[in-house]
Amino acid sequence: METFKAGLVSALDKLTQHELKMFKFYLRRDKDKLRITLQDVDTASTTSELADLVLKCYGMSETQKFLLSMFEHLDRMDLAVEWERVSTTALKRQYENYGAKMECYNMDQTRKAFVMCVKTGRPGAEQDRSTIRNWLEECRFEYVLCIDPDEKELMKKLTEFRDGINGMKDGVSCCLVTLMAHGGKGFIKTVLGERVILSDIFEMFNNENCPALQEKPKIFVIQACRGDRIDGGVVQTDSEEVELNESEKKRLPTFSDYYIIYPTQEDHVALRHPKHGAVMVQAIDEVFRQGGKKLHIVDFFTQVNNRVVNTDFYLGKNPVKVVLVMESTLTKAVYF
Repeated sequence: METFKAGLVSALDKLTQHELKMFKFYLRRDKDKLRITLQDVDTASTTSELADLVLKCYGMSETQKFLLSMFEHLDRMDLAVEWERVSTTALKRQYENYGAKMECYNMDQTRKAFVMCVKTGRPGAEQDRSTIRNWLEECRFEYVLCIDPDEKELMKKLTEFRDGINGMKDGVSCCLVTLMAHGGKGFIKTVLGERVILSDIFEMFNNENCPALQEKPKIFVIQACRGDRIDGGVVQTDSEEVELNESEKKRLPTFSDYYIIYPTQEDHVALRHPKHGAVMVQAIDEVFRQGGKKLHIVDFFTQVNNRVVNTDFYLGKNPVKVVLVMESTLTKAVYF
């Protein structure tokens, strides 16, 4: 953090007084989103105090993006280039101090993906399919498309996809399954309205049924309602010991190395714009374009969630808030 702040202060020191005033103007403009007061900005009299305020508001990762944006607004591309180099190095060192020592999954082998999308009766779904496809291509996934399936076709294609992974001679790094459809608590719906239980799909790829993916990440992106409830938002005001047999062959839990992303809380609706597509998919695209490829997948979807949570949506005239839900049994970091 100290190295990162030092780079931030050094960059701010190179701004003229007029540019610093403009910088504060842009920061003041975000005060509602950042929950800071105008006084906080006005009383930051030194670049060190201003750097502390920016870090408090944005955190390290978002500060990196905020500074790049500000330097572009101020037409200081010289500082933008320098800041990107300095901040990226500082962030890397920060991860090396506590995070990059975390073991990473090996992603050098083939990456497989399955994309199921019900387009019929879901305006905006075609945009979602296109966005997800572009994301997968950028992340070097080989993918299978399954558009408007009934239950029999969906399960048949998922089984073929899973069996294909098990039969790969050259090995596989991970799999990513995206399911975009109408849904409810614990299920998605096919184009015919048939219910397919999500846990049955997850089970298809567990360590018993898909041995090729043992100790490899299995990622599920679910874009579907999980119920009918609508969140209108609110106004702010020791485990037991177990004996270990060291001589026993290594065993794995049946379900491990999973990462599942839902677009909303259990029992709640998910939001989808009839023209622009699902709000979660839009946020995935925006975060990825802003450098999401550099992030561990948990950090990536945390930023996606931040973007969704801090955006106001409406159904008619009624405000609606949504929050992503992430479930993880990952044991290492995932970088695409």
